[in-house]
Amino acid sequence: MSHDPYSPVVRECFANPGHVGDLTGAVTADIDEQGIRLRLACTRDNGQISALRFRAWGCPHLIAACESFCADYEGRPLAELSRFQAADIMRKLSVPVEKTGRILVLEDAVQLLGQSCCGAPVTRKS
Repeated sequence: MSHDPYSPVVRECFANPGHVGDLTGAVTADIDEQGIRLRLACTRDNGQISALRFRAWGCPHLIAACESFCADYEGRPLAELSRFQAADIMRKLSVPVEKTGRILVLEDAVQLLGQSCCGAPVTRKS
């Protein structure tokens, strides 16, 4: 019996992240806490998310969650950023409960990104 800590979806998102990097002229949200550094970048057009990119320094679950978030939210209305919940992505990726704190950091970054889309970039460090 295998006790692989990573689901096939996590392995795929981690191995083939299509949304890693930066975007020119993007709105960004940065978080540096719990040993995790995370930057989300978003370009927008007419109230829609045009493109999302991320840079993450953390565990494979966090990197896979960032990739999944970016892939799922590109093209959506900006207002949907406020509806992102860590619990949803944890279910989708079968993230173990002990990694909840790391995925909550992503949720915080998404909330900051949503806020910064209405103003200046926001950085939160602890």
